[in-house]
Amino acid sequence: MTIDRKKMSKKLIRFDWAIKRLLRNKVNFVVLEGFLSELLFDNIKIEHILESESNQETEDEKFNRVYILTQNLKHELIIVEIQNSYEIDYFNSPDNYRVAYGVSKSISENLKLGQKYSEIKKVISINIVYFDLGQGQDYIYSGKTDFRGLHQNDLLGLSDKQKQTFLKEDVSDIFPEYYLLKVNQFDDIAKDTLDEWIYFLKNSEVKDTFKAKGLKEASEVLDIMRLPKDDEYGYNRYLDSLHLKASEIFTLQTEAEFKLKTQIAKNLLSTGLSADEIAKATGLTIMQVEKLKSGK
Repeated sequence: MTIDRKKMSKKLIRFDWAIKRLLRNKVNFVVLEGFLSELLFDNIKIEHILESESNQETEDEKFNRVYILTQNLKHELIIVEIQNSYEIDYFNSPDNYRVAYGVSKSISENLKLGQKYSEIKKVISINIVYFDLGQGQDYIYSGKTDFRGLHQNDLLGLSDKQKQTFLKEDVSDIFPEYYLLKVNQFDDIAKDTLDEWIYFLKNSEVKDTFKAKGLKEASEVLDIMRLPKDDEYGYNRYLDSLHLKASEIFTLQTEAEFKLKTQIAKNLLSTGLSADEIAKATGLTIMQVEKLKSGK
């Protein structure tokens, strides 16, 4: 039996770790540029990677959250943030540099003393999450700021003078823009080139049939087999930490569910239901219910 390797997918380095180590190198910008170009429907070229207070790692977040801030040739700031595990306050917690705070921080850090407000850079915030965030059936959401009249329902536009001043056509071109990618909700069926990138983000694989910008380069740059020994050790340690984090979350969820079931069972015991009935209602075993009944 022969294997057609051309039709096989090659396992690659995870995108989040690559952002930490490999994609900050100028020679590898083409990978991140490809992803941004497909997502933003534009030919994105990265001028440079910016370092800021916002993307400095702390011990608690270094395995759970990845953050990179870039500036393109239009002088727009593009934030790419990857979150691996669930946080109920992801949208608005300033302590964890969540979406709104991260954008505001990037704006303030990149407005130099004495600069006019008209020189504020537009920020595009791209958030890649590996958990179910909010309610919605799609796996890619976008949001921008528009102003609409309460009475006339008309869209507020820029005057000709404002267009000349800001070099923008619409109000939404000035204010931050947001993208939310719920990777795990993707069904693995790539219907277009953007889906090909979502497939890669979810599975760390690139199929030979994929044609999205940057993915061909990604399949070369992010080849696990090409990693130097030191980086290979660091990458494997990163993967182990993700597995450990997932196990910790699963344990906490299991313990919380068991405590809830136990409390419900205790409440039902006072109603006179049998151990068998309570077990069926709560999901506990009959032996566990009997122990609660006896007070052990």
